Amino acid sequence: MISYGVRCYKSENLCDWTDIGLIIPPDTDDKESPLHPTSKAERPHIVYNRKTKKYVCFLKVIMPDGTQKTTILTSDSFLGGYKIVRKNWQPLGKNAGDFDLQTDEETGKAYYIFEEVHSRLIIAELTEDYLDTTGVYSVHFENGCPPYVREAPAHFMRNGKHYLVTSGTTGYYPNPSQLAVSDNWHGPYKILNNPHLNDISQTSYHSQISSVFKVDGKDLYIACADRWLPDRMFLEYDMYAKLFEVSHTKGLKADWSAVEKQCASHGVDMMPDISKADYVWLPFRFENENGILEWRNEWCPGIKFY
Repeated sequence: MISYGVRCYKSENLCDWTDIGLIIPPDTDDKESPLHPTSKAERPHIVYNRKTKKYVCFLKVIMPDGTQKTTILTSDSFLGGYKIVRKNWQPLGKNAGDFDLQTDEETGKAYYIFEEVHSRLIIAELTEDYLDTTGVYSVHFENGCPPYVREAPAHFMRNGKHYLVTSGTTGYYPNPSQLAVSDNWHGPYKILNNPHLNDISQTSYHSQISSVFKVDGKDLYIACADRWLPDRMFLEYDMYAKLFEVSHTKGLKADWSAVEKQCASHGVDMMPDISKADYVWLPFRFENENGILEWRNEWCPGIKFY
């Protein structure tokens, strides 16, 4: 049975978890609501605003017509109840897809890092209440067309450096990740490597990183990834890359339906059933500024790795 809404879990050791339940329930009555089950709410990110004393949640919502919009909710408590304050939002007038939401620990300023769908990556500064953009932003990784456009940005800081992990754009099918580093929020970002060491499948261990977080009190950074299609782990990435490249050269870049039809003719469903999606969590190991993710069949953050 598919469960809708945003669910919360808690843990004291990051190994044993307790289900707290829904903190943002679906809206089953209003079909126009971005929280209605006919829409797909993805990638909830919640940050705390020290000035307004509100918890602010951003959601990427894929609408029934296939367009991607952003919904913003606020709450006085992390566990709810959250109220929608903005819906069908297009930041900077742009179509926003995958994103990360981060705050600067020193200044309290917030940053919305999002993929302008099938185009480029944008880092936008938010207003003091975190409910809008200020108009200050920077553009990164203008790579032309899928699969080379970067999506699923995950930002973290280590030793004063800003890191960005991103994915290529191949729908829900996995592809090689990319790690980049900068001295400040707006870059420029220097591309370092694919952090998935010795991943011969070139699929980021059959997953897509959505978040990286630091464990308090430790030099330990954990990459949290979605394995969207666990039942189809061994499909070849190169096939999707070639399909997108051919589509672009034939002038089909702006016509996503044409790309989907071309993929379908090769047996590739670009909107597959992801209800059985699973997760992959791996710890970063660092060699100078390079971050490396080595495969582990099983591990627990309580173990000393280094």
